[in-house]
Amino acid sequence: MFLFADVLVAEIEKKITEAFEVFDRESNKTVDVRFIGCIVRSLGCFPTEAEVQELLTKIEVEEPGGFVHLGNFLPVMTKIYSFSLKALDENKCGYITKEDLVKHLTEEGEPFNLEEMEDMLAVALDPETDTLHYRDYRTKLVVDETKNFPFKVWDAFR
Repeated sequence: MFLFADVLVAEIEKKITEAFEVFDRESNKTVDVRFIGCIVRSLGCFPTEAEVQELLTKIEVEEPGGFVHLGNFLPVMTKIYSFSLKALDENKCGYITKEDLVKHLTEEGEPFNLEEMEDMLAVALDPETDTLHYRDYRTKLVVDETKNFPFKVWDAFR
């Protein structure tokens, strides 16, 4: 069971890191604080500017108005990205179909490539129903659920 969570977290972290690196102009694992909103949006999350500012208060920023280090951004964004799956459950039935998950992850934000998609589906889907039960998925991914989520929309997951 821990292997399942480790693989999912690794896939999510890889996706976030790749998006972060696009804006890391000096290849030093930092980006200008002004690019955080662009990075978050490229991952398929659509916060308002106020929510981006709220996110920045959760991330340790090097120098006021300066730079954000990947090591500070990654854990916060991993949690947000992991919980965004609930938003895909339009019918509020507690799970996401394989088709809906594939559609979202290949057409929205920074799309998964075929290999990333296959890796994710192999570990995320219930093999009997071919669905992702996001509440179970969340439990496996999150160790410390006592911390506040950066975006108000994530309050629904508590």
